[in-house]
Amino acid sequence: MIAMLMALMFTKAPADENHFLAILSFWEDGVWSKGLLVFAYQMMLILVLGHILVLSKPMNYLIQELTNYVTNTRNAVILVSITTMLVSFFNWGLGLIFGAILARKVAEAAQTRGFKINYPLVGASGYVGLMIWHGGISGSAPSKVSESGHLRSLIGEMSDPGILSQIPDLIPYSETIFSGFNLILFGTLLVLIPTFLAFIAKKVPDTPTNLSIYKGPLSEDKSYKGAERIDHSKVFGIGFGLLVLTAFFYQYFANLSALIITPNMLNFFMLGLALVLHGSFSNFLSAVEEAIKGASGILIQFPLYFGIMGIMSESGMVGQISDFFVSIANETTLPIFTFFSAGLVNIFVPSGGGQWAIQGPIVIESAIKLGVSLPKAIMALAYGDQITNMLQPFWALPLLGITKLKAKEILPYTLLLMIIGTVVFVIGLLIF
Repeated sequence: MIAMLMALMFTKAPADENHFLAILSFWEDGVWSKGLLVFAYQMMLILVLGHILVLSKPMNYLIQELTNYVTNTRNAVILVSITTMLVSFFNWGLGLIFGAILARKVAEAAQTRGFKINYPLVGASGYVGLMIWHGGISGSAPSKVSESGHLRSLIGEMSDPGILSQIPDLIPYSETIFSGFNLILFGTLLVLIPTFLAFIAKKVPDTPTNLSIYKGPLSEDKSYKGAERIDHSKVFGIGFGLLVLTAFFYQYFANLSALIITPNMLNFFMLGLALVLHGSFSNFLSAVEEAIKGASGILIQFPLYFGIMGIMSESGMVGQISDFFVSIANETTLPIFTFFSAGLVNIFVPSGGGQWAIQGPIVIESAIKLGVSLPKAIMALAYGDQITNMLQPFWALPLLGITKLKAKEILPYTLLLMIIGTVVFVIGLLIF
């Protein structure tokens, strides 16, 4: 509604058309944008396949083994936060559920082995992957700009030929995710966050827990006949998974060598890996039924975000907003403005992919006009989007469901983590 009102107030109606009806038409066109609907499905698969991987027996075994090293709140938050951030750097969906289950298993271990912990702080530690995810391999903006032609298709026909001519075909991961400045910032947080959580652990009291043993989806153990054997066969399940992985490396080896990683590549690899780790089609599909629940928000929200982008781009608001940033910013301050504006937008659009669709064109056009490095501008948006996840509890819902914690119990800690992350990212954008 705000986007529609702004378009009515600050843009002109197309010739011989009713202004309001034209804006509705822009919105409807955006909702059904073919390229963006593909994008939405890619993001759904990143979340679902990551969740499916966590529900496999090998991952469950790894989580169970990790809990053996926990004896108090201090070493619990160090272990949970570090492993969650490392896993989230690979895949945000995997890291989100991994951190949630690990936090839950730590609490269960505390109950069975008789040591005390502050469970809300451990739960907050399991959520920290969402403050580094967009600067990781599955980050929406970096993975999409790594696709050939995506940047120009996102801008569309809204820019003049001079700007379009300066847009590259793609931006590889060597300039975004695996760039020196991004890896340094990630490494800094990988040290600072666990250190801060360990410090807090000494100050907070222990909390009681009363949890049952968490179990993921389990296949029934019984004998099968006929074609049912194929669904439960490890030979077929693992065999097909290996076939997918073989096709992945054959198809994408050149891209991997050039550090060009796209959402399709990530999803294809995780599909093959998930089949291998689950061992059978039956186990895989049981995990799918559990994991698909977490993607409902993306399914409905993304097309609505694309509608907002349609209004902004077709009405000319993207150009107006980028001109405003150009008028108040310079080469040094634009990444800072982008960071804070992305953090603000994330509170209302709690989705990195949806936010990239809306804010991406503004960032690209503003950066080109001011001569700011496109990779730096894109990563500034990614940093701003991810840091306010510590304030916006939308993506914490799966974690809260698994841990049985409440948002008000973890937010006091995640807000402090948001402040630390903000300082690190702003300093990093100024230095690099």
